[in-house]
Order: sequence, then structure tokens, then C-alpha cells
Amino acid sequence: MGDSRGGAKAVPTLTRADLAEALHLNIGLSRAESADLVEQVLDEVAAALLDGGNVKLSSFGSFMLRKKGLRVGRNPKTGVEVPIAPRTVLTFRPSQLLRERINEA
Repeated sequence: MGDSRGGAKAVPTLTRADLAEALHLNIGLSRAESADLVEQVLDEVAAALLDGGNVKLSSFGSFMLRKKGLRVGRNPKTGVEVPIAPRTVLTFRPSQLLRERINEA
């Protein structure tokens, strides 16, 4: 997100501290309560994913686990084939509403 390659304007990265500060300023929770709430939400999301489930957040998007099988890759420099082990990857699919908002910006 904060990448500035290609002459593009650098965009700041949103952090846990930023989320907690936004809760503090917008809702009025103490800074400690705000930080705790952010941690609890992130822990719930992580726990659902670690249990093998997906996370769907209405009007935002879905975090989904996908299993990738064994496949053969190739080293681009040498051309040597290398086996790539099966693994589980985390993907994010934005909601239609979020996609529209991004494209309006």
C-alpha cells in the first residue's frame, strides 16, 4: 500500500494503532479500550481463518482460504523446474460496493 514504485504517490498504511485511534476519536472509547477492541476483532477474524472458515464482512468483502495443489514452477533465470509444495493461501475478494467505491475515488 505504501509502495511508491513507478512514480506513484505513496499512500500511508493503515495500522492497528490507526484503527484504535479512530475508535477513540469517533466513538469516545478510551485509548486502551479502543486498542483492546481492535485486538478482539482481529483475534476473532484470525481464529475463524485458523479454524478453516471464511470471513464475510457485509459491504466490505470476504477473506477466503484456498488450497493449492502440488505444481511445477520454473526458475526464470535458469529455466530449471522446481516443485512447489501444496499449500493453503488466504485471498480477499472485495464486495461489489467496495469495488464501486474504490473505482469512484
